[in-house]
Amino acid sequence: MFSPALLALEDGTIWPGIGFGATGDSTGEVVFNTSLTGYQEILTDPSYHGQIITMTMPHVGNYGVTPEDVESERIWAAGFLVRSLSPVVSNWRAHQSLPDYLGEHGVIAITNLETRALVRHIREHGAMRAALSTSDPHPDRLLEMARTTRAMNGLNLASEVTCSERYEWPAAGHTAYHVVAYDFGIKRNILRMLAARGCRVTVVPAGTSATETLELNPDGVFLSNGPGDPAAVTDAIEAVRALLGKKPIFGICLGHQILALALGARTYKLKFGHRGSNQPVQVTASSAVQISSHNHGFAVDADSLPAGVDQTHVNLNDNCCEGLAAREHRAFSVQYHPESAPGPHDSGELFDEFIQIMGAGN
Repeated sequence: MFSPALLALEDGTIWPGIGFGATGDSTGEVVFNTSLTGYQEILTDPSYHGQIITMTMPHVGNYGVTPEDVESERIWAAGFLVRSLSPVVSNWRAHQSLPDYLGEHGVIAITNLETRALVRHIREHGAMRAALSTSDPHPDRLLEMARTTRAMNGLNLASEVTCSERYEWPAAGHTAYHVVAYDFGIKRNILRMLAARGCRVTVVPAGTSATETLELNPDGVFLSNGPGDPAAVTDAIEAVRALLGKKPIFGICLGHQILALALGARTYKLKFGHRGSNQPVQVTASSAVQISSHNHGFAVDADSLPAGVDQTHVNLNDNCCEGLAAREHRAFSVQYHPESAPGPHDSGELFDEFIQIMGAGN
């Protein structure tokens, strides 16, 4: 479906284009991602629930879509914005085109949109609420929709993307450890990375209590990525606080923020967030720099970390806290995605560190 389309931001700006994918309306927080590839992984990452994604890569869709690259059972993005949709698909792995894939999953998208100008606008004014339509692109109607849709601050979206009941993910080969993984919007490649290291993973809903987790007697606890405001995920913060010191804990993305809050630190909303596979992160202990994959709109306030909690990683673009360790509690976390290597695989060492801590005994 290719028809006139319109994006409206809550600040009153209007962005025209041509629609593809599904037909209809959608609302969400408009953000941008600087990755050169990986649009299918981005679309199916539950961390993007409630967000309209703008790709800074101008040419999108050329290698199509394959079921092997999904990170969850569905597309979570509220919309997809690109400068130039590829008219052809050329890849031996492709099963269908991007427009067909989005249409099949009911996701609205726009091409021929001035994404460079839009990204500059977001960088200057911040991520904001937005509405888009490929069926009735009337500016006044969409502006009203954008201004009345829910804001990200104070929003517990983990409860909307988590699994409804716990399930098992087997180890790849010999089982050496049992890990309980809190599903705040977990990506499948995280489970693969744990399984490849001999972990049998029990994935549990976001609202699982510390008592329920301890009854499963795991060797370690994993806190996953996910969408929304970490401070709003109060049940998980309470559960992690009760788990501190009882089991080794490793957190990623939203899990990093929840661990920080459980330890007594604060979080805050970034102006436009970090989203892309090219963020430089420095390991404070060694000064080594890793190129990492990110997707987050909130961050941990490094100045609020309590005594005994160290900042282990820092973002070289804006000095944002990218990692912490509470060694007394055998707990650590990173803001970025070590399972989503953008080429280098050096941050895979974090999974190995989790294995080492579990191997040291409970």
